[in-house]
Amino acid sequence: MAKSWVNSAERIGADLHLELSASGGRRAALIDALRAAVRDGRLAPGTRLPPYRSLAADLGVARNTVADAYAELVAEGWLTARQGSGTRVAERAQPPRHAVKGPVTAPPRARAPRHDLRQGTPDASAFPRAAWLASYRRALQQAPDEVFGPGDPAGRVELREALTEYLARARGVRTAPDRIVICSGFAHGLRLLFGQGAGGPLRGPLAVEAYGLGFHRKLLRVAGVRTVPLPVDEQGARVEELGKERAVLLTPAHQFPTGGPLHAERRAAVIDWARARGGVVLEDDYDGEFRYDRKPVGALQGLDPERVILLGSVSKSLSPALRLGWMVLPERYVEGVLAAKGEREAWASVLDQLSLADFIVSGSYDRHVRRMRQRYRSRRDRLVAALAARAPHIEVTGVAAGLHAVLRLPPGTERSALKAAAWQGVALDGLAAFRHPEAGTEARAGAGAEDQDGLVVGYATPSEAAFGAALDALCEVLPPDGQTGVPAAG
Repeated sequence: MAKSWVNSAERIGADLHLELSASGGRRAALIDALRAAVRDGRLAPGTRLPPYRSLAADLGVARNTVADAYAELVAEGWLTARQGSGTRVAERAQPPRHAVKGPVTAPPRARAPRHDLRQGTPDASAFPRAAWLASYRRALQQAPDEVFGPGDPAGRVELREALTEYLARARGVRTAPDRIVICSGFAHGLRLLFGQGAGGPLRGPLAVEAYGLGFHRKLLRVAGVRTVPLPVDEQGARVEELGKERAVLLTPAHQFPTGGPLHAERRAAVIDWARARGGVVLEDDYDGEFRYDRKPVGALQGLDPERVILLGSVSKSLSPALRLGWMVLPERYVEGVLAAKGEREAWASVLDQLSLADFIVSGSYDRHVRRMRQRYRSRRDRLVAALAARAPHIEVTGVAAGLHAVLRLPPGTERSALKAAAWQGVALDGLAAFRHPEAGTEARAGAGAEDQDGLVVGYATPSEAAFGAALDALCEVLPPDGQTGVPAAG
């Protein structure tokens, strides 16, 4: 029977596992095991081996057995031994870590674009590392012992209390900590509402804006939810066309991706619809903090907390890597959402929750949002100025708020512009990619703008150092004045 030994004391961060054959002598078995460990890469070049005495005690063999095995492997060139440095694996070309039969071909990897102007992400280089680290340290130092236990499926009360105050102050939300459930982002919130785990409290069909993220529509389709597109115009979703649905998903603060807030009359109308139908409005508050040329638009939830579910996250304001979001719920939905949340593996990190709570309470979140609002406004202004100077025939819309703009293109030129951008290493989204597949021309007639081709330009994604070059590259791929094309289908 083979004898195993695992040692982690001699090389910090690495474990060594040896299988010693029961047949033959101990010395030969140890030599074979060490040689095999080096050959197949489990002992990397430069790894320091345990002292004779330690290894002998772990294996239950004589000290001289280990010394003789090391000496033979040194003579063969597998190991090196120097006074004061111990015995180490010889420095030489590292062998393959896994023996496989036949040639191995690595899958092709997509080349990263030279200029990333896709929507959806903030400037990763602007993450407030020092302030976040300070909050993390305070949260960890002050955390009670019970924080490291199973926890509350609704999320840490410290974060729910901090969000209650912040959302009321900054977004006009009316709620209480026991109406907030912490999740890992907007998509997770949708899954909880429409069927993850034990089954969410909502059922389809769900009315959605004719323009939105295809990822969200796919997520809902997988959950068995049929989505019904609502036309969109310059005043937002045309909520007067809501039918027999009992739920509608909107982006009231800044329609995604076309831009602009939901008009005040339509905000009131959709609340009246929800009350009359016994329905609910899902409010995607994805970038409500970032507004530039208009007064702040409060959350729709403030008009009727019992008819609106607000979903928010830090994906745009801080980073999507944090995986932290929240749901502000009417009382009747809290129990169902918590039941759908189920196993603890789906919960957001407790330490990250405590860190965000401290980040908000300490004022660091407000300071970061104000700083990024100024930065993104400056970038927005640079984008508008560059287009006015170099492509004045291109209309820019949706720039009063948010982290992206829509560039209206001549009919039939969107597809060719995207191809030109890809050829030049510029990553962009086309407006057609966000259109609901069941939305006909009547769903995008509105003010006569949504039937045009367009590009959705995310001006938040590049770093400050890369933004100027990205703008130059964008202007180079835009269709010239007077160019038209054959309108693409769909």
